[in-house]
Amino acid sequence: MSRIGITTTVPVEIILAAGHTPVDLNNIFISDPAATRLVEEAEEAGYPRNVCGWIKGLYAVVVKREGIDKVIAVTQGDCSNTHALMETFQLAGVESIPFAYPYERDYEALKQQMERLLAALGTYWEQVAAVKRRLDGVRAKVAEIDRLTWQENKVSGWHNHLYQVSCSDFNGDVDAFEADVDSFLVRAQAATPAAGGVRLGFIGVPPIFTDIYTYVETQGARIVFNEVQRQFAMPGAVPDIIEQYRAYTYPYGVFGRIADIQPQIAERRLDGIIHYVQSFCFRQIEDMVFRQKLDVPILTIEGDKPGKLDARTRLRIDSFIEMLR
Repeated sequence: MSRIGITTTVPVEIILAAGHTPVDLNNIFISDPAATRLVEEAEEAGYPRNVCGWIKGLYAVVVKREGIDKVIAVTQGDCSNTHALMETFQLAGVESIPFAYPYERDYEALKQQMERLLAALGTYWEQVAAVKRRLDGVRAKVAEIDRLTWQENKVSGWHNHLYQVSCSDFNGDVDAFEADVDSFLVRAQAATPAAGGVRLGFIGVPPIFTDIYTYVETQGARIVFNEVQRQFAMPGAVPDIIEQYRAYTYPYGVFGRIADIQPQIAERRLDGIIHYVQSFCFRQIEDMVFRQKLDVPILTIEGDKPGKLDARTRLRIDSFIEMLR
């Protein structure tokens, strides 16, 4: 059994079917108490200052910390810096396995990528299908946490974010993760609904800020929709795993994401949206598309390194919520 690092959500069923442990490097990085130090370690190794903090964090997690045997790097459909990240992994003696989401969402092209991953990890479609059925049940429980967040106001935006984003690798242990979800659901279903307030959506990559969800709630608002995190949890499971990852919106372009976001604005009764963009990321350009296509007020905030919200960003969030109120 190997610990297989992943740079973003990939068909985790294949990793598990092969008997390996998936490790979302992003989650390891951002949950590390010394996350800022990890960024500094990457810069000391030679990474430029004006490179995405997430990329530097992933590098340091793998190279400066032990325990990752191989890395599956998404070379199309995620970060434009991943190619160079793989080269620095190779320089450090860490094996990388490339995986590409076809931009045109072609079924056969995606199937071919999955077959390459099957061969690289040593497993078969039958084993993958069995794992998928197992994970679909867990994902349905995480979808219930999401419903309790936006429909019954019984779950905080932070906990909804946490359980959804954890579906990228199920914390490396599906059984333990499901037991945690079950325990949380019991508490959440018995909880007293939160008071009403400004209802916000969160779109864009998961934030490098560590306190945005809790801070928003101190200002009388709640984040009741997480766009990308919800996609990590694969809403609306379908039997065919290839179709499942074709329905996954994040890798395939902004207009498919907009088609997913628009009905959620109405269903979840969103008053406004926070669009998070990462410093030095090409996805910042997509902000202009969201602003033209989404008929709801949008606040765009930018993050660089891990840590709490800075004073300027807190002030902008305060003003946005007050304007919506």
